[in-house]
Amino acid sequence: MKWRPLRTEAEKKVAAKLRKASGFYRFLWEVREELFDAKFQAELETSYEPRGQEPCPPALLAMVNLLQRYDGLSDADAVDAAENDRRWQLVLGCLDADHAPFGQGTLVRFRMRAVANDLDKKLVDRTVELAKKTGGFGWKHLRAALDSSPLHGAGRVEDTWNLIGRAMTKVVHAVSLALALDEEAVIKGAGLSVLSGDSIKSALDIDWDDDDAQTAALERLLRQVDALETWIAKRAAAAAEVPPLKEPLAMLRKLVAQDIEPDPTTGGRKIKDEVAKGRIISISDPEMRHGRKSKTKLFNGYKRHIALANDLILATAVVPANIQEHEAAATLLDRARRHGTVEVVDIDRGYLSSDAIATLHHDGVVINSKPWVPTNNGLFTKLDFHLDIRRRLVTCPNGKTAHAGESGTAIFAVDDCRRCKLKSSCTTAANRSVTLHPNEGMLIQLRRRKATRAGRAELRKRVRVEHKLARVAYVQGDTARYAGARKNELDLNRTAAILNLQEVARSRAA
Repeated sequence: MKWRPLRTEAEKKVAAKLRKASGFYRFLWEVREELFDAKFQAELETSYEPRGQEPCPPALLAMVNLLQRYDGLSDADAVDAAENDRRWQLVLGCLDADHAPFGQGTLVRFRMRAVANDLDKKLVDRTVELAKKTGGFGWKHLRAALDSSPLHGAGRVEDTWNLIGRAMTKVVHAVSLALALDEEAVIKGAGLSVLSGDSIKSALDIDWDDDDAQTAALERLLRQVDALETWIAKRAAAAAEVPPLKEPLAMLRKLVAQDIEPDPTTGGRKIKDEVAKGRIISISDPEMRHGRKSKTKLFNGYKRHIALANDLILATAVVPANIQEHEAAATLLDRARRHGTVEVVDIDRGYLSSDAIATLHHDGVVINSKPWVPTNNGLFTKLDFHLDIRRRLVTCPNGKTAHAGESGTAIFAVDDCRRCKLKSSCTTAANRSVTLHPNEGMLIQLRRRKATRAGRAELRKRVRVEHKLARVAYVQGDTARYAGARKNELDLNRTAAILNLQEVARSRAA
């Protein structure tokens, strides 16, 4: 089903009256047929099958998603805007309509299908294609830049007690659905007194400053988790293998496993002293994770990444906050290369460990990044040694040389180090060695480049992606709108599409 809005005289009059602040609505109206041309609409239709009594064209819903993100509106407010905001009606081709051409449920279903079929990514690609047709952008040789920023999760972050308690509540609800029982009957039958209060902690009702009381309360809570498992095994074993019970039960087990361990001093169980890697921190959004802005600043949620070239966002990614930057680099670069040959890449240190970056460097692509700076509490670092990468030789400040070999580690002779006059400035480790990084040649090149005026000037060009990321934060906000990485990536992609279209508008107006 295609979207074929007609540019009527009434629309032209409304467009002519729009003030400068509403210029983006006018641009969307002017460009809608070009953005959603017949070829792109056919691609959307292939991936999206409208349903309902009055199905909506996917191109129309894609435009609604852009408007919704631009104005920061909920689904309900988007319906209201389509019925009462003449700027929305202008763009959507429904001037003076009594009812919106879509409903709230339509938008929810469209996002689900958009995620399943990558329609949001295709929309970003389409805005880039539009920019290529506009001119003013060079695409044969790309200078790509990558950067990331925190996206705080919308889910409630909870401690071990509340995570387990809320997971038990969800399991009880799922059991009630699977067996057609009242939830209170399940709670009473399994003996789950900890679920009888307003919250787990109120039901336990202890002095939370008393360590012994906490230990006893934890054992009580875990015994009731065991009791719930036993009750399900007896009464709902078959239901536990299928939805709706399978997923919440698996979540409960995962939460207990990640946070609880045996206590060797009491023979009971205790909360783990160390945070488990990839620990689930929210029931309402299980994909959220702990992350770091820096060594001292923590946040909870996701990291959003963008790849930029020609001031246009070519690719995006949203990943849990504990995923390191370098793990997103390959995906971003692969999508960026769909639009042209990447000859220069501007990144920060977080992306340097990526195999994709190492491969690009090996292939002759210029990598611009501040290098890692080794520290050793005032003692010699690797920078004080001469590294011969080709011959795998490492020479210390006192002129002694060791061979790194296939392992990459050069170990200096004990006798040489014992008699060395610079011993007090060297490492205090028993084995005096230097390890060559797999990409040591690239790191040496980065350090040399940073030491030159021209090299530092090149590094400063990465500021473009930092500014663009600030614009992303302005449009999208710093708090996730949805639960789950992929849904929030859709939100980031429609933000990217808006910013790309604004670049196209500026280019055409110049």
